[in-house]
Amino acid sequence: MPYETEGQQPARHVFVYGTLRRGGCNDITRLQPSPQWLGCAVVRGTLFHLGRYPGLLLLGPDTVVGEVYAITAALEARLDAIEGIRPGPEDEYHKREVDVELRGRTLRCLIYEINPACIGPASRIAHGDWLRVA
Repeated sequence: MPYETEGQQPARHVFVYGTLRRGGCNDITRLQPSPQWLGCAVVRGTLFHLGRYPGLLLLGPDTVVGEVYAITAALEARLDAIEGIRPGPEDEYHKREVDVELRGRTLRCLIYEINPACIGPASRIAHGDWLRVA
C-alpha cells in the first residue's frame, strides 16, 4: 500500500536487489525521504556479478532475492540518480515496472534492470542473492 508523507505525493513501490538493499553501500534506508519497508520479495530473472555491484536481467529461470519499499517521487528521483537513469538506450540500467512476489501475493514494482549490452563477461549468481556475495 503506498504511503504519503507531508507535502509528498503517494508513493510507488520499488524492488531493490543489490547495493540499495539494507546493509549495502547505497542502503535505501539511509536516503531521504525515508522509504517504507514492505518486506522481502523475489522476482524471476538472472543476477550477474558486475564487480562492486550486481545487475539483474529480467530473463531467465532463476529467482532473485530483494526487498520492496514504498517510496515517494522525491526518493524515486534520488534512486534514478544513483542508478544513472537518463533517456537513452546506452544507459547501464533501465527502469522498468514488473510484478514481484511479496509474502505470497503479486505486487507491481519499479526495478532497475541491467542493460544486456553492459553484462559482458560477468558471472551469473545462481542463488540470486547479492548479500550472500557482497
